[in-house]
Order: sequence, then C-alpha cells, then structure tokens
Amino acid sequence: MRSLTTNLSLAMAATFGLAALSGAVRAADMPVEYPPIIEAPEPMPLPAIGGWYLRGDIGYKYYQAPKGSVGNVNFGGGQYATGGHDQMIKEKMLGAADFGVGAGYKFNDYLRTDLTLDYETPAKFRGSLWCQTSCGSGNYYDTERVKISAWSALANVYADLGNFHGIVPYVGAGAGASYLRTSSVETSNKDASGPNPKGDGKWNFAWALMAGVEYPINDQLSLDLGYRYLNLGDARTGYVDDGAGNSTHMNYKDITAHEVRVGLRYYLN
Repeated sequence: MRSLTTNLSLAMAATFGLAALSGAVRAADMPVEYPPIIEAPEPMPLPAIGGWYLRGDIGYKYYQAPKGSVGNVNFGGGQYATGGHDQMIKEKMLGAADFGVGAGYKFNDYLRTDLTLDYETPAKFRGSLWCQTSCGSGNYYDTERVKISAWSALANVYADLGNFHGIVPYVGAGAGASYLRTSSVETSNKDASGPNPKGDGKWNFAWALMAGVEYPINDQLSLDLGYRYLNLGDARTGYVDDGAGNSTHMNYKDITAHEVRVGLRYYLN
C-alpha cells in the first residue's frame, strides 16, 4: 500500500513538472512586448538674433524757421550796421521730401547701428530784411527768397525697447555731416551790376534724434515707422559786390527739421 502511494506521488510530480516545462517552452516562443520607442524630435535651430540689414526710407520734413541775416553789415553803405538791421524777420521755410538709404548691423535684441545717406529736396525760404535806400526809407520787404537743398550722412545707434506682440519700439541718436546748397536766390542785396547772388554750398556738422516702431512683415523684412529731429547746420549764398568795395552773402543759420518717415529694413541672414 505504501509502495502504491509513493508511486502515485512520483507520477503526479512528473505530470506537474512536464506541464510547467511545456508552459515555459510556450512562453519562450511568444514575442516579447517592449515599451514603444518614442523618437525625440531634432532640436529646432534658434532664430538668428544679430545680422546685417539694408534699409530704405522716404519721409517729409517740417522745417523750423532758420535765422536769416546779411553777412556784411557795411554792404550798401552801412545801412545794416545799426539797430540790428542785418537780421531778417518773419523767416519761414516750407517743407521738403526726404529720400534715404542705409546699411546696418543688429547686435542683439536690444542694440543695433547703421549708416544712412539722405537727400532732401529743395525747400523754399522766405524772410524780410531792412531796406533804407533802394526800396524805401525804413521798411521791411518780403524780398528775401532762396531754395535750400540738403544731403546728410549719419552714423546712428538705436536701442530696441522690447517686443510687444510683434511691435518693437525704439529710440536712437546719430551724428555726421550735412551739405547744404542754396539756389534761386532773390534778394534786395544785388550785385553792383544788378544780378542776385548765385547759390553756394556749405558743409556742416549734423546730428539727429530718432524714435519709432518696427513691425516685422516676415523673417527678413520689416516695416519701420519713425520720427526724426534733424539739425543740419547753416547755409549761405554766393557773394555780391556793392561797387564800393563791400561784398556780402546771405546767411541762413540753425536749419532744423522735424521728419515723419516710413521705410523698410531687409535682414540679410
């Protein structure tokens, strides 16, 4: 009896062993399920912050009244030598169009610089000058007229003040040189032979203050809306001789303008 029990136990153990071995074999045949492989996207390149750019601008100048005067108070027999009569009154200078080009470099999100070259179309000046002899005793006449055109070349630096939903406000300053030229001179101070003085050119130190906003159109092109205060210096006419050994020219000092400008900036990278 004991032998029978022992034999049954051995048979059951062998059966369970075979079943376990069969399950292990089947498990080995099943494909192993690994967690899904998620490929990380390649890092996007950061947008270029700095870089070179080209610019073009058009605008309109509103000139402040320059100070007109006679260069030689002794011209015409010394009629301007007393009472400050060498100074004009009622000076006025009309507006003019402005066209500019430039190239610059943007260092980062807050600092950039550029060089600009601008041409201002001839603006009409008019003033009144004291006249004692040839045009009536002790009177002012609106006979002083001239056209003044200007070239200006400036080195500028700007501070961009942040990005507000795509709009970038900025302030800036510039310094350089201007060339002012007079033409179409009409004055009571004529040459002894009768003609008006000829036009003349003059180089000056020039400076500017700017403010505006930039609005990107795409990755490379931006719209620039700006204001500029520009100090161009002085202008003058050619000389005339009164026939008595006195020569003079007309002076136009402190020529300054407020400008409204619109332009495009094209970034090269």
